[in-house]
Amino acid sequence: MEIILKEDVVNLGYKGDIVKVKSGYGRNYLIPTQKAVLATESAKKMLAEDNRQQAHKLERIKNEALELAEKLKDIALTVGAKTSTTGKIFGAVGPIQIAEALEKAGHTVDRRVIVLKEPVKEIGQYKATLKLHKEVSVEIAFEVVSE
Repeated sequence: MEIILKEDVVNLGYKGDIVKVKSGYGRNYLIPTQKAVLATESAKKMLAEDNRQQAHKLERIKNEALELAEKLKDIALTVGAKTSTTGKIFGAVGPIQIAEALEKAGHTVDRRVIVLKEPVKEIGQYKATLKLHKEVSVEIAFEVVSE
């Protein structure tokens, strides 16, 4: 089943992408929740017209993402966490804590764009990827320390 995404869907695609999904996923989840529409010929023509009209706006958004990526590429964050005596974290450090550390450093980033390869459960040095735009991502280093 081919659908057109109306918004970004994690691990599937970005707004305006035409993707193939299993019919149950599209019919029972994506279309009823208004995240996608069927990719009919008329819907594809409307998408092409919308893309043509929004090309300038999308270029501006991409440039803003590139500027933010340039500011963030050399940043080093420190995230505090409660730990045991062996260095294990009670719980885990996730995107929310990284977003809060970025906020303290003066950069506002949505926590949903922060991707960690694995959960952070010990103190040490780690890297996180920020997917700021579908063509712009930046990797930042952060250190988890004991509070």
